[in-house]
Amino acid sequence: MSTNYSKQTNWGQFVPLVTVFFFWGFVAASNDILIPVFKKAFNLTQSQSQYVAVAFYVAYTVGSLIYMFISKAIKQDLINKIGYKNGLITGLLISAAGTLLFYPAANMGSFPLMISGLFTVGLGFSLQQIVANPLAIEIGPTETGSQRLTMAGGINNLGTTIGPLIVAFAIFGSATASTTEASIESVKIPYLVLGGAFILVAILLKFSSLPQITPTITENTDDDIPGEHRTSALQYPQLVMGMIAIFVYVGVEVSTASNLPAYMEKSLGFQTKDIAPYISLYWASLMIGRWTGAVEAFDFNAGIKKVLRFLAPYLAFGVFLLVNAIAQHDLSHFYIYGTIIFVMIICDILSKGNPARMLLIFSMMGIIALVIGMLTTGMTSVYAFTSVGLFCSTLWPCIFALAINGLGKHTNQGSGFLIMMIMGGGIISWIQGALADATNIHLSYIVGVLCFAYLAFYAIRVSGILKAQGIDLDKLQKEGEH
Repeated sequence: MSTNYSKQTNWGQFVPLVTVFFFWGFVAASNDILIPVFKKAFNLTQSQSQYVAVAFYVAYTVGSLIYMFISKAIKQDLINKIGYKNGLITGLLISAAGTLLFYPAANMGSFPLMISGLFTVGLGFSLQQIVANPLAIEIGPTETGSQRLTMAGGINNLGTTIGPLIVAFAIFGSATASTTEASIESVKIPYLVLGGAFILVAILLKFSSLPQITPTITENTDDDIPGEHRTSALQYPQLVMGMIAIFVYVGVEVSTASNLPAYMEKSLGFQTKDIAPYISLYWASLMIGRWTGAVEAFDFNAGIKKVLRFLAPYLAFGVFLLVNAIAQHDLSHFYIYGTIIFVMIICDILSKGNPARMLLIFSMMGIIALVIGMLTTGMTSVYAFTSVGLFCSTLWPCIFALAINGLGKHTNQGSGFLIMMIMGGGIISWIQGALADATNIHLSYIVGVLCFAYLAFYAIRVSGILKAQGIDLDKLQKEGEH
């Protein structure tokens, strides 16, 4: 466990921090619009179109490896040397450089250069993730660290909700426009603007109150189990299993959405330009779930928290409806989704704030959603697949908090290993795309079922591991509620 800056969350530091979470979501969700556009423009198979996801998410692994090599070369953790603030700024500038590649790539009509730009953006994001996730836990009470990550994830998913709509508008025009074919050159402007936003936020962070250096962890970092002394984060089983959990979690989250456009086009006859609202709904579902989970991060009394557990997700759903209304999309198809949100709220209440219990319940619901989607057709299957976003919503903070719990001075190293496994978003998406090419997209969602099955297993196993180390997750949660 790390040393907190104060007993209360430092909102002055948290607010500028979450801007980078917004960017991660904006770009990640926008990729789901680029995939069908590139598939048509460059005449790609379904598995080849997933190279967009592969390039973007594998960049996280490459970035994490570079981070580790540099740390080893200087014989000191890189973030501990340059500090949180400089780490975030450097990551933003790297991502800005990646967006600049979209201009020559569009002019040349080069798919390799396009995904090289996404790869570079991902490299910058990897450094930002290594810094931002533990920092979100660090700037307040340890006991509510997973709730702050959930809140930051809610901001991330504001970006995922808006991103597909903006990119679709840039490529196809308004929802009422007659344009159905995509122009590769139309991606230049939104990504140049995005690059400018990266640079602007880097400048703002330079003058923010975020700490220049990382705090020194002074507590005893010997293992809690007598007779052992751990010299690497990889010697903690909760982290090693958590790395696999992050791999399959990001995999099922990304692959469910990235293969959805092809399913809706081939099986349901949708045009590419009409799919954006459903991609937006999928990513908004993560925002809905994360706004629900973020309630615990606020210092409200128990009665207000109970009300907010029901109010927050529907406010988030209202944001989705608002941005789609502004984009002139027909909203009548989406009102029924409110009943599925209610199911998610009940699952959140049943979890009682315990990250392991929440991981188990939400993983089981993810399996149910995918199976329903595979066994049905039409809009029922679409809403079943989009509801996977609801049940993925709080899994990242749950896994992250469980995996780094008890790592002490190895926390930053553990964070780097976890960020490395974000590559699952690209690899699992490619695997599902290859299975779809071999069979059909409907059947290919069995890949996601297997991912959720491992997450349920991890939820059960990690509880025993942490208990053996003397960590009581229920006790931690109760302490965090005071």
